Order: sequence, then structure tokens, then C-alpha cells
Amino acid sequence: MSTLIVVNNPKDWPLNLPDVEVVPARAYLTDPRFSKVRNAKVFNLCRSYRYQTNGYYVSLLAEARGHKPLPNVTTVLDMKSQHIVRFVSEDLDELIQKSLAGIKAEQYTLSIYFGRNLAKHYSRLSLNLFKLFPAPFLRAQFVRNREKWQLQSIGPIAANDIPHEHHPFVIEVATEFFSGRRAKFSRPESSRYDLAILYNPEEKHKPSNDKAIQRFIRAAESLDLGVEVISREDFGRIAEFDALFIRETTAVNHHTYRFARKAAAEGLVVIDDPESILKCTNKVYLAEVLERHKVPAPKTLIVHHRDQIATVIDELGLPCILKQPDSSFSQGVTKAETATELKTKVERLLEKSDLIIAQQFLPTRFDWRVGVF
Repeated sequence: MSTLIVVNNPKDWPLNLPDVEVVPARAYLTDPRFSKVRNAKVFNLCRSYRYQTNGYYVSLLAEARGHKPLPNVTTVLDMKSQHIVRFVSEDLDELIQKSLAGIKAEQYTLSIYFGRNLAKHYSRLSLNLFKLFPAPFLRAQFVRNREKWQLQSIGPIAANDIPHEHHPFVIEVATEFFSGRRAKFSRPESSRYDLAILYNPEEKHKPSNDKAIQRFIRAAESLDLGVEVISREDFGRIAEFDALFIRETTAVNHHTYRFARKAAAEGLVVIDDPESILKCTNKVYLAEVLERHKVPAPKTLIVHHRDQIATVIDELGLPCILKQPDSSFSQGVTKAETATELKTKVERLLEKSDLIIAQQFLPTRFDWRVGVF
């Protein structure tokens, strides 16, 4: 299996690791060679995993290509969520207090390299944080609040920010990890029968109307499920239920994803689950995975720069369709009739996302919606 380390600029990569290929992020995203690679481990060490940046898309497209990314896109977003960080801090509270008890300062930074820290005293805490946020290099920031330590934030460490004196240790643990000797992650199980339905009757484009919700309730009750319709204000009550059925339009930067992620972390059965929200709401991911599995679709190009406009016209013709990657209900989808219109709309969409979709225009009299459950 190939091992790829993806970074923004290989010149900034300071470590000499055996049997790995260091790849620029832009090349991994756009070079057809990498979309054809099978059975690859992808270690995403981009400087930023911010939503819709190159670092974000490296993890997303790695999953679409059947590669094994670390971190995966779920972890990328978990690190940005204060709700998830707060939940983890509460869940690991006893271990955090025990591990940091001897520190006199009001703040402490823990550097975690593949689940390990140079000081063995922090081994358990480092490994538990790595299990919850599986990423190669992590920096966990703790603060003391009323004599009690709390996890304030957790995020990636850029490779060129690793202190030089840590390099031998990092090379040792990275080589060990690449060899396959690593901790196994367990998944929670659930087998109880209380169902929450997340629903907003005021939503403009509701996936279910009030009548459908009542039918869901009757169907659930006929199967001896206790049912309660909840709203975004009920986030703190997720642990009271055994399953969550989300009947709002889901999105990554949205409370529906936070609900799904917390429910999954609590061991609930969740529809839509967080992984599906991440993948199925992104058209860049869908384009890549359809191509990989040879599913017929309108001819599609992934656009990352306005200089590709001539290529779009040559390969797709005009008119063509442009799509914001995470749009729904046809919002963020637009048709470009002329080269001038195409240029204007591409530039506007690229202000929001590093990658967008350009697609062949195929007129149809039907609005096809296929549901798979």
C-alpha cells in the first residue's frame, strides 16, 4: 500500500521518513495520477483544514478515491467544533485532571505525535485524544478554570512548527505508525428504543412537511418506539435518546451536523449520520466517487482556477452548469450561457470554495430524485 504525505509545499517538510512520498496538496487534488492510485494511505499535513480549503479537500477526495486519509474529513470538522471539544473535555475530565494535576501555570499545551507525547506521563491522555481526533500531529490547548483544567481547543501542528529537538521522536513514532502498529478504535453500540426527530417547521425548504412528521410518529409508535420531536435548542438532551432522525436540510457548517456528530459519539443510531452529511452534501466528492465507480453522469470538471475557463468551454461547451460544492435544493447552481458569464460566475463561486463543479448541460423534462434507504 502506498504511503502519501500531502503538504502545501514539500519544501517546508522537515522530516526524512523512509518509504513515503511527499506530495503537494494541489497536485494531489488535480493530478489524474493520484485519482487512479488504489490502496493508498494519505497523511494530510496541510497547514489548514478550514472548510473548503485545499487541506479540507485533500481529506474529502481521499475518501472518495478509496484512500485511507488521516485525518478524515469527520475529524477535520470535529476539531473546529466547540461543541465537540466541550463534549470531549467533559468525557475525559477525570483523566485530564489527573494528567495535569502537577502543572502550576494557568495554561498548558500538549503536543501529540501519532497518539504519543515525549513524556510518558501524558501517554494515556495523548492516546485518548488521538482516538477521538485521529490526526498525525495534534496540539491540544488546556486552560485552568476555577482550579479545574478544561480542553480549550485542539488542532493540527504544521510540520515546520515541530521543534527541531522533537524530530527524532517524531520520526520514530511516525515510522512505527506507518508500519501498522497502532491502536484499534472501537465503536459504540446501542440497542434501546427512544427516538428523537429533529425538525424545524419554519424551514423554507423542508425535507418533510408537518403531515409527514405525524406519519413518522405514528409509524414509530406502532413499533413501540417512544418519539419526541426536538429542535436545535435541545442539543444538550441528545444523550436522553437512543436514535436520532434528522428531518431538516443537513449541511456541514450547520447545527444538523453538530447534532449528528454528538449523537454518533453518544452511540445513537443516526439518520443522516455525520459521514453521510459530509460526503453526500458535497458535489466535488460525488463527482470523484461517481467517476471512480464508472457511474454514468453528465461530463464533469473540477475547477480550481479561473484560468481553466477555456478548458471548460472546450470540454463541456456552452451553455454549461456551475455548482457550489455544498449547495442543496438547486441553490448555488447556475447556468452560464456565454464565455463572459462563465468567467464572472466562476470567479464568484471560487471566492467561497477552492474547488467548484462545472458540468455539461443536459436538458430534461424531469426532476429525477432517487432515494436509497
